[in-house]
Amino acid sequence: MKKVSVVGAGNVGATVANEIVRLGVAEVTMVDVIEGFAEGKALDMSQAAPVLGYSVYASGGNGFEALDSSDVVVVTAGIRRKPGMDRSELVSANAKVVRDVAGNIKRLAPRSVVILVTNPLDAMCYVAMAETGFPRERVMGMAGVLDSARMSAFVAMELGLSPGDVRSMVLGGHGDSMVPLPRFTTVNGVPVTELLGADRIEAICRRTRDGGAEIVNLLKTLSAFYAPGAAAAQMVEAVVSGRSRLLPASVWAQGEYGIRDTFVGLPVVIGEGGLKRIVELRLTADELSALKKSAEAVKAIIATLRPS
Repeated sequence: MKKVSVVGAGNVGATVANEIVRLGVAEVTMVDVIEGFAEGKALDMSQAAPVLGYSVYASGGNGFEALDSSDVVVVTAGIRRKPGMDRSELVSANAKVVRDVAGNIKRLAPRSVVILVTNPLDAMCYVAMAETGFPRERVMGMAGVLDSARMSAFVAMELGLSPGDVRSMVLGGHGDSMVPLPRFTTVNGVPVTELLGADRIEAICRRTRDGGAEIVNLLKTLSAFYAPGAAAAQMVEAVVSGRSRLLPASVWAQGEYGIRDTFVGLPVVIGEGGLKRIVELRLTADELSALKKSAEAVKAIIATLRPS
């Protein structure tokens, strides 16, 4: 069975681990710097297995040696956002955390696929790729799956329909410049543009962009974790199961959509080994312009992390 390690056993990391255990697709290990924290949560998950019918147990530790021979490493460690804080404000502090984690991934799991969750997401993907030296196929960021899920939830709420019937596509950086694509958002195959007026669609797009901040403002001392955890687990499942999925994710663009040398959310095929290919949709001039503008915003943050 494949091995998945989750770095950071806080709310997001524990949710990722629990979802993977629930899916039964891999052996799961959590790592956290707080002594006993990852072990305690892993033990709690394992004790739920007989009740919920899980066939996989979780384990935990506070040393990076637990990453040894991992097939996938999910990085959730870092400082979370607080009310009124922009994701970009986390750059310096979380870059230090991700560099340390990435160095240990390179040492202990040199063949792994790395999935970043730590914010600011796209910039932290760059830090991880630069530190590990891994090819772009093996370093991705969980953002598009989450942002698309939020849009799908808001569409379902607006229409009073099952969220499981809605499929959305949100591209661009994981921040205020993200690019929701109503033309590629459907309810059982029916474009949302056929079901809602332009004003309601625009309101949903705005709420999608503010989705994370809305939760932070409500929780005060916490940020979102159920949806981010489930989104990361979906990416992990695609990698370890070998069942390729077309999902939006943050990847290192090398000319696709006219974007180069930056991480940005694009539609991709994820499967065994990580990134299989980037899908180039036929975007309108306005959609492509918004995507390029979003990529430039990410590139500006990444520029602050490059050696001078």
